[in-house]
Amino acid sequence: MPMSGEEKFIFGVNPVLEKIKAAPHEIDEINLIDKPLRPVLREIEKHARERGIRLAYRPMGFLDRLAGGRKHQGVVASVQPYAYFSFEALLEAPADVGAQQCLLVLDGVTDPRNLGALLRSAEAFGVSHVVLPKDRSAAISPAVVTASAGAVHHLRVCRVTNLRRALSALKERGFWIVGLDPEASETVLERAFPERLAIVLGSEGSGIRPLVLESCDFRVAIPMRGKIGSLNVAVAGGIFLYEIFCRSRRAP
Repeated sequence: MPMSGEEKFIFGVNPVLEKIKAAPHEIDEINLIDKPLRPVLREIEKHARERGIRLAYRPMGFLDRLAGGRKHQGVVASVQPYAYFSFEALLEAPADVGAQQCLLVLDGVTDPRNLGALLRSAEAFGVSHVVLPKDRSAAISPAVVTASAGAVHHLRVCRVTNLRRALSALKERGFWIVGLDPEASETVLERAFPERLAIVLGSEGSGIRPLVLESCDFRVAIPMRGKIGSLNVAVAGGIFLYEIFCRSRRAP
């Protein structure tokens, strides 16, 4: 999928540094501020030189334009289009989805900041594969990369045309599907989860679509004590992923 305009660039210390570590071959050039470099920018410079990545030193205004006026911390990288992972390849090698055998499936998360935050949590808690629908969903963009603090570079993100068919294919490979639904009668603390698990989270406003919810083997809610009845999808997803992570740590 071709990038255009600002989508050719990622910016900020952590996103660029993680990109260097994870996929240096996808970086065309790194633009650094043409002033004495802070230690963290010198680290980027060192890693880039070790990997043979082209460096350029630019004035602040030039970097501001590349980053579209957003905060770049003195570094902007020109990169190749984001390479989505093949869902078919995921199905062919389901044992390679991570130590927890856990996938994250996002049904209509359209805010890049929420998507980035969810990717950051997924990577932190050992989930290596994420499935997104091609429609009604944010794509991997510079804003998503920044919000994920570069975690997206360590994940395999798949895009599918039909989420229900994707969930059905995962079931055929031995995965159980759990939907995070605030209306569920069972909570994440009460349910015992199987080893192979696909966690479905819905959109910021309406949650999981009814037809996708029907594909879930079970639904769970996050128990809450306060007066606010719902959580931001990125917060809810982080809590759920942490609960699964903790259980995997306790397991013999």
